[in-house]
Amino acid sequence: MSVNSRPKAVRGPNRNVATNVTIQKHHVSRDKRGQVLGNVRGFRGCTVWFTGLSGAGKTSVSFELEAYLVARGIPAYGLDGDNMRTGLNRDLGFSPSDREENIRRVAEVAKLFADSGVVTLCSFVSPFQLDREMARKIHKEADLPFFEVFVDAPLSVCEERDVKGLYKKARAGQIKGFTGVDQVYEKPDSPELVLKTIHLSIEESTMQVVQMLEENEIIPLQINRDIDRVPELFVPENAIEKTKSEALLLPRLDIGKIDMQWVQVLAEGWAAPLNGFMTEEEYLQTLHFNSFSEDVNQSIPIVLPISTDKKEQLIGCEEIALWYNSKPVAILHKPSFYPHRKEERVCRQFGTSHPNHPYIKIIYESGDWLVGGNLDVIERILWNDGLDDIRFTPNELRAKWREMKADAIFAFQLRNPIHNGHALLMQDTKKKLLERGYKKPVLLLHPLGGWTKDDDVPLHVRILQHKAVLRDGILDPESTVLAIFPSPMNYAGPTEVQWHAKARMSAGANFYIVGRDPAGVPHPDSNQSGDLFDPTHGARVLTMAPGLSDLEIIPFRVAAYDKTKKAMDFYDSSRHNDFNFISGTKMRGLAKDGVEPPAGFMAPSAWEVLANYYKSLNKL
Repeated sequence: MSVNSRPKAVRGPNRNVATNVTIQKHHVSRDKRGQVLGNVRGFRGCTVWFTGLSGAGKTSVSFELEAYLVARGIPAYGLDGDNMRTGLNRDLGFSPSDREENIRRVAEVAKLFADSGVVTLCSFVSPFQLDREMARKIHKEADLPFFEVFVDAPLSVCEERDVKGLYKKARAGQIKGFTGVDQVYEKPDSPELVLKTIHLSIEESTMQVVQMLEENEIIPLQINRDIDRVPELFVPENAIEKTKSEALLLPRLDIGKIDMQWVQVLAEGWAAPLNGFMTEEEYLQTLHFNSFSEDVNQSIPIVLPISTDKKEQLIGCEEIALWYNSKPVAILHKPSFYPHRKEERVCRQFGTSHPNHPYIKIIYESGDWLVGGNLDVIERILWNDGLDDIRFTPNELRAKWREMKADAIFAFQLRNPIHNGHALLMQDTKKKLLERGYKKPVLLLHPLGGWTKDDDVPLHVRILQHKAVLRDGILDPESTVLAIFPSPMNYAGPTEVQWHAKARMSAGANFYIVGRDPAGVPHPDSNQSGDLFDPTHGARVLTMAPGLSDLEIIPFRVAAYDKTKKAMDFYDSSRHNDFNFISGTKMRGLAKDGVEPPAGFMAPSAWEVLANYYKSLNKL
């Protein structure tokens, strides 16, 4: 039967048709819905229409896809033929006219779901091409994406499956007009996708639909598979010696330790797509917009300050060699110089210009000019402190995820020792990801390894403490990767939190645990008590920040020491008096004073590492 030869619809008695109706326009735009709907923000409303014979696998794939999308923070809902006919369409039979009306109603419902921002998954035999084209037209007129997926399985295979026993009844004459037996099925001429389910598992079929949605920019690529390698700024191995020789002939700029840490951040790809220290345009975008574009977050300036005298020496040079510890480490190409307006920078970056703020102090003491330009970094940056073996680059971490067959990466950044409250949050995240259908979630335990203020616990002590936590089984060592994040600490509150989250996306993380007062610091004015930043703003900002929509934010749940359980537990406000809040400052104070914390606050061997460190300080 040709596409235009569908049996002519025989309409029933005329029903009262609504008149004097006018379409009402919503006050909420699709863009606005996209900002607030789901964890992976952005308007993604569309309809995926699965068509094929009964038993082909339409509903199986549709419901698997629904679970996949919802688990990743994308609203999705499956409309199944049987479900619709037991509710909205219970008054319809299987005559050609009723089939047409069934599809029309479903298409209108799907349009409303899609218009609300939901990825709508329709599983209907829908045997007639004209009916499917009607469904497509309904969506086209509403300016909504529509994807026809032909679930192609031979009739013989569908009959063998016959999960509902319908083919058997049709062959026995108990069901009339059954598609494939005594009712024709018109195969789609040009569907967006054909699924040969006889050769594919449900999971494989689902991933083909996921790929189609990615290619059409309905869902972001990063939530499914690794993107291509993160661009690095290292010169090729066969060019290292040649680049070193060239660097020795170039004008020289000596840089400090914090500058070198930023060189490492740039070289390894943590700040991609940055190709070097920021030009003035990139700096202004970062300072005023916290991003390079709607899709690329960059909230922290990565800049290279220089003195006025040095700027005067180097201006006009096409290339500059950067030196650290008496050896060349990188070549800066086509340098551009611009004023380092320090007060403007610190006020916008930190919300204060108080000179007692630890990183603001560094900025005020740095050069009055900034120099930007692309970098060629000569070779891998090593610190030779016994910790280089866990300084993994983003690309090395991505390779680890593939080796471990991880299907979800949840990152936790911290600059303090791990207590059992932190561990509880990480354990709870893994549990929830497993409940959402992930098979192998992996924790990226990612302590900050760059500069920190003097009273913070040093990196080598924190790493020993973290290893003790893993050794004691507080965190599962088989599903945890301990690595060092090379960035210096800015203590810039919600502004810096965006940088921490964005950098973990470079390493392939798709979930990020944000704690209380992330990147926070006590108020630098000694006359003012409390924190400089609101403790809750970091997590709230991350859910709204541009360029982070592919990263699902795991909100902080307050954990405290439950005196009744003698263990860390999630805070219950109805039992407030049962909880003891032990802050990082208080924890360090106990260790300094040689006082043991309550049993269950921290793994004993991990506390021993911390206590021994402060004992060594007391002896000095």
